[in-house]
Amino acid sequence: MRKEDFRILVVDDEKSFLLLLTRILQEAGYTVRGMHDPESALESLESFAPHLIITDLKMPKMEGIRFMEEAAQRDAGADFIMITAFATVETAVEAMKKGAVDYITKPLKDPGQLREAVAKAFGRKSAVNGPSSCRDGLPPLAIIFAGMDEVLREVRDVAPTDATVIIYGETGTGKSLIARVLHQLSGRSGPFVDINCAAIPETLLESELFGYEKGAFTGAAAQKKGRFELAGGGTLFLDEVSEMSLALQGKFLRVLQDKTFERLGSLVSLRTDARVIAATNRNLKECVAERRFREDLYYRLTVYPITLPPLRARRERFRDIAGHLLQGISARFGKDLVMTEGAMERLMDYPWPGNIRELENVLERAVIRSRGQQLALPDLEAHEAPGAAEADAGDLKSLERAAIENALRRTRGNRREAAEILGISLRTLQYRIKEYGISG
Repeated sequence: MRKEDFRILVVDDEKSFLLLLTRILQEAGYTVRGMHDPESALESLESFAPHLIITDLKMPKMEGIRFMEEAAQRDAGADFIMITAFATVETAVEAMKKGAVDYITKPLKDPGQLREAVAKAFGRKSAVNGPSSCRDGLPPLAIIFAGMDEVLREVRDVAPTDATVIIYGETGTGKSLIARVLHQLSGRSGPFVDINCAAIPETLLESELFGYEKGAFTGAAAQKKGRFELAGGGTLFLDEVSEMSLALQGKFLRVLQDKTFERLGSLVSLRTDARVIAATNRNLKECVAERRFREDLYYRLTVYPITLPPLRARRERFRDIAGHLLQGISARFGKDLVMTEGAMERLMDYPWPGNIRELENVLERAVIRSRGQQLALPDLEAHEAPGAAEADAGDLKSLERAAIENALRRTRGNRREAAEILGISLRTLQYRIKEYGISG
């Protein structure tokens, strides 16, 4: 997508500020429409079909969050950036929960802040089919889901129901994005609220999920609502649910069974109608067998399992995926790069244990390093790659070598099985073993 094809709708009742934003973005090369009346702006959505909507939070006729909700109900298919003079953590969090991808403050002290936020949105939209290209009832999806037609069919089927969903997949396969798609297609009026069970200490996770009353423990200076309350009428996404302690699993099970819970320090039972979606990169059956996950909770969670394939299992679409990611990343850095065949072949030969996330990181670093109109093999190999702690020198080659050595250890030297794990041909594996001087 070219910048001039990227349509931005700016909505702000302060006409001077509206004019400033419009001029900054037009000078950056985007197609911009500025409107000071939110109701008229809603009526223009169908004809203008914006890719991005930038709206003020505080407007006399309609507040920004309500405007965002109204636009979403009209299936605008646009990303949102919120502008506010009331920059607090609470307003930012509320805007993000309602679907905003970013927010900026006014007065606008640095136009670069606006340009950077818009460039990120432009990069994301450059990697999708656009707001008017919904297929089979699905919203615009990133090209990273190319080759996952069966998964998308399952998403479309289960989204409108209230069924609990568990998403399986390796790190970096897009589990959280699939969860958001499920919420968007569900038709639920409440927000999408997420929590990573592995990122929060066990002692704090319970209070984050269920909330607490003032004085419930040292430091509880005021009442706080938990994620189950905040997700009322919407969706609660629990990432890395396998990392939840056994004690907390029992309390979580109760919520799934009867939809009730208590805040810490309270005896009053509260009800929640939040739909639960969970995700994990572990095999929950194995966790149950190892007594690290409750069997009854396992069956409650696995009402509708969805398994995301790793990137190496979608080799027939790899060129499309890498090409679209490169297009979006290049746009963010003001470049227009194409990949050489040598660079593409190197990427295709690599097993990508970190999946899409790892590919994005490698491409972003290569784009930063690139100097011409092409992204070539040296751009990929001469920089530190993500996950390089396991590698010798930290570049793509050493990371690839580490992955091969790990696969050979797991298969006790069986090259055919190692090739299957890596998602490459036996011939390619043998070539790499010889190239890197790997024994075994």
